[in-house]
Amino acid sequence: MEFNELAVLRWAHILCMVYWLGGEWGVFQTSYNVINRKLSPEERRRHMETAYRIDILARTGIILLLPLGLHMGFHWGIQPLGGMWLTGMWLLVAAWMALCWGAFIYRESDRGLLLTKLDERIRFVVIPLLFIVAISSLLGHGPLAAEPGQRWFSAKMGVYAFTLIIGLKLRFIMREWTTMFRVLAQGPNTEVEARLDKSIKFARKIAYVYWVSIATVAFFGSVKPF
Repeated sequence: MEFNELAVLRWAHILCMVYWLGGEWGVFQTSYNVINRKLSPEERRRHMETAYRIDILARTGIILLLPLGLHMGFHWGIQPLGGMWLTGMWLLVAAWMALCWGAFIYRESDRGLLLTKLDERIRFVVIPLLFIVAISSLLGHGPLAAEPGQRWFSAKMGVYAFTLIIGLKLRFIMREWTTMFRVLAQGPNTEVEARLDKSIKFARKIAYVYWVSIATVAFFGSVKPF
């Protein structure tokens, strides 16, 4: 049987989308118990731990979607860089993934907070770069091909970059959870409880925009409307 690289990439891409969307829904539901003051601090902390364990799969999916999409784009003839460029891209993503998982493993420590901030700084570079490439390509200036039937790829990249912005904000919020729960571990604190409640309520509101954006990314990739 002949190995079909594109089919395998497409399969992996679908899995990442599933973990991304499903993971975000899991974190959303778990957050209700994180702010439930009727539960003991230990129980609330366990729910926060569950949220982090679910979220790492979503974060993994988010990161892997980028190289998978660019790799498939090369096979489709939409993005021109292949060969050693693809190899280098995957190596950089592997390093990024190691950083992301390191932040998860050490999430309860100062080291974890430092790794999380480094992970966030990578996104401050990746997000504007994706927007520039997507908009430039849609305007016909490259580097991505944008002939009829190919523009969906650039549009999908732009929406994906937008989801990274929302995801970055949600990461800031989850980082706040860790800091606030350190304070709550020392005893009841009305001010911190109010901040935690406000933080999670805001996160739920932008989560709805997040889901619509993720669904749009999936739509462009599946339907390829233009």
